[in-house]
Amino acid sequence: MLEMQRRCTSPFLALLSLPATAMGFALSVQISALSWILTTQYGLDIHDVGLVWAAGPLAGIIGQVIIGIVSDNTWLWGGRRRPYILIGGVLAALMLLALPNIDVIADGLGVDGILGIAILIALALDLSINVSFNPTRSIIADVTSTGPNRTRGYTWMQTISGSFGVLAYAIGAIWDNYTLIYFGAILVLLFSVLPPLFVEEPRELKESSEAQDPQPVNLGAVLINIRPLWGFLVYGAYALTMRLLHVEVEHYWVEGVCAVATLILVVQTLFSRKTTDNRSGGSLEGFRRVLAAHAFSWLGVQTMFVYMFAYVQQTLPDLSDVDMGRVVSISFLILNAVAAVLPAFVLEPLTRRLGRVKTHVLCLAVMTLGYGAILLAGSSLAMLYACMALLGVGWAAIVSLPFAIMSNKVDPARMGLFMGLFNLAVVLPQLTASLGVGVAVSRAEDKGLIFVICCASLLLSTIAWMRVEEDEEAESSLMPSSVH
Repeated sequence: MLEMQRRCTSPFLALLSLPATAMGFALSVQISALSWILTTQYGLDIHDVGLVWAAGPLAGIIGQVIIGIVSDNTWLWGGRRRPYILIGGVLAALMLLALPNIDVIADGLGVDGILGIAILIALALDLSINVSFNPTRSIIADVTSTGPNRTRGYTWMQTISGSFGVLAYAIGAIWDNYTLIYFGAILVLLFSVLPPLFVEEPRELKESSEAQDPQPVNLGAVLINIRPLWGFLVYGAYALTMRLLHVEVEHYWVEGVCAVATLILVVQTLFSRKTTDNRSGGSLEGFRRVLAAHAFSWLGVQTMFVYMFAYVQQTLPDLSDVDMGRVVSISFLILNAVAAVLPAFVLEPLTRRLGRVKTHVLCLAVMTLGYGAILLAGSSLAMLYACMALLGVGWAAIVSLPFAIMSNKVDPARMGLFMGLFNLAVVLPQLTASLGVGVAVSRAEDKGLIFVICCASLLLSTIAWMRVEEDEEAESSLMPSSVH
């Protein structure tokens, strides 16, 4: 064991943060460049781009939960998390290199058309990121003790990963997305492969026997726990099946039924009587309310991430493809720069004065106003950038505060289970945005519909969060954030 690991020094914690930083950087490259390259280089339609993006939520459902469980019971190459970090990092770097060469790969495989190859590469990229994301965070808990060192470990992770995320958008804005892709492939490979070799993992996890949930996971109980998300789940299964079978429909009655069902289930959840699960000691109703409120936030945010390029194309038609990609990169750079600064220096002090839920509601309200401002005056490039700064206030809260709020609603002994369920409030709305919203946007003449959906989703989320109860807690520090 290195001396800096034995003493848990700041340089060691910085080293420990690099694998998580690599995966976060790969995700930033994907957000910045995937939609752009699919439309400008390969000429895919908007709804086809949405189908490619649907690979991400599917990978999130499968990858993080399963790999997290499996890595707990793995010992290979001198580590529990190391094999998955190494394999996932190498695959992620290769898939990034494949993005600008999808047509070459399709020709080499003798495939006529690139949509299928694009989906396979996007799915492989998402799976490789998700294979590594859970272990890169788990290894920090494995090699740091509870208390201050563990808190320091996750603080370093959030600081370094957030800073490199901003760098990703800066590279795309200053140069172009091709430079970002190739730089990202090198960084992901180095940060995934080298740091784990200098970290000694414990052979036995001291807390594993205490944290293990003796209750088997029951599918029926899981479905009941995610009741507010049933509409998203049903629509995601329907839309994905229709797309894979190449069945096109001209009506929206299925979307309407699922939307109404979702609203009914969410209202029932938000106004139901709070109860306590005797086995867990946590409030399942409180947990469900967080799911209901958080899902609408991600429906709006994912719609922006996937389709903003189409809005920029329409409102600023004189831009070249490269310049359009640069505008999108600058926009996301501003968004993420604000979100990188606010949590530790502004939001955390506010939570001590207002409480976490009220602070979160305030931030989402600002984000809703930002989306409305884009609709009213977003055709000006300066105004668009100013609005992105406003959106960064809400984004800063979305990637930090809900995890702290949710963690107080559930039994700590089953935190892994509930973290997995909580991730469904992210990936199921992402699936809806990638499939259903993509069809609507592609058919709409006015791409301002994108931000109508964003504004309406964030407004619903803001209202829903008002029904989430504040928890009394002595410690008010923020937990580390998670996105996919």
